[in-house]
Amino acid sequence: METKYWVVDKTVENPGAYPQLAEAAQLLKEKQTVAFPTETVYGLGADATSDEAVDKIFKAKGRPSDNPLIVHIAEEKQLEELAEEIPETAKVLMKAFWPGPLTLVVKVKKGALSEKVTAGLDTVGIRMPRHPVALALIRMSGLPIAAPSANRSGKPSPTLARHVREDLAGKIAGIVDGGETGVGVESTVLDVTAEVPVILRPGGVTKEQLEERIGKVRLDPGLKGTGAGTRPKAPGMKYTHYAPDAPVYLVDGSTAFMQRMIDAHREKGEVTGAIVTEETSGIVRADVVAVCGRRASLETVAQHLYDTLRSFNAQKVDVIFSEIFPREGIGRAIMNRLEKAAGHRYVKEEDVQ
Repeated sequence: METKYWVVDKTVENPGAYPQLAEAAQLLKEKQTVAFPTETVYGLGADATSDEAVDKIFKAKGRPSDNPLIVHIAEEKQLEELAEEIPETAKVLMKAFWPGPLTLVVKVKKGALSEKVTAGLDTVGIRMPRHPVALALIRMSGLPIAAPSANRSGKPSPTLARHVREDLAGKIAGIVDGGETGVGVESTVLDVTAEVPVILRPGGVTKEQLEERIGKVRLDPGLKGTGAGTRPKAPGMKYTHYAPDAPVYLVDGSTAFMQRMIDAHREKGEVTGAIVTEETSGIVRADVVAVCGRRASLETVAQHLYDTLRSFNAQKVDVIFSEIFPREGIGRAIMNRLEKAAGHRYVKEEDVQ
């Protein structure tokens, strides 16, 4: 399959200046798949009302069919067409965070979407992205757009168009290049159908920000483990995700302990990788050292996390050791992604004599 490619300058304020999107929107109307930028990561979009179109997402990504998809909209009136009801909690959060990196899980209106989008559930996750190119493309298509991250299933999500090309060129109809994404990790997924809203996936809107608006919010218990044997209610809950080719180990301990782990593997002849912050980049020594951001500003870590994980593949490393981060604010989303990438493999200083 030929994959068409369009470059769009997202800094242009007038969406009418995006003539390249006309062809991309037409492909979506023709039930094809098109990757496009959002403020979180690049999404792989298709008509959310069409089984045929949605099937092409699963095929291109190699994604398990029981993993539901998030639907992207450009106008609030589209939510009314897709949701059975819109809870008051949802309305408060939409006013505060839409457009933005917050997905709301609501009861789906019967027959409004392909059941392949919801994986047979009676709920659906919907969001309005905060990206001018994404919003323009959705409006031009006139469709609700199902769009998981535009990568091969299980691999690090794409924050640059070249990441999409690496994974999906020849497998999808088109790629809209709108430059680097901003937030760097996917949207927060919040189930507002529960009496106390539940975070199914931490992301660009933090638990603390949500609780400032609506009071108590719970974390889904499935976030503590792999979710094996369960039916996921949102993307990223069940399967290993975001993983580079080499195994990742999360280091719970001092910088000196991390160096000891790296040195032990180097002595065995393995090519080692390390994910560090600017604060420790001059201290930790490995064959490949990747700086993911500043510990003093975890937003920078989130922004560069996936590109950092992807960078090890070209270096052919055998094993990767990563710093860990506080589980507060955006750090909760960072640790969720790192744990998925590592398959929850930790090495703890207190366990090693």
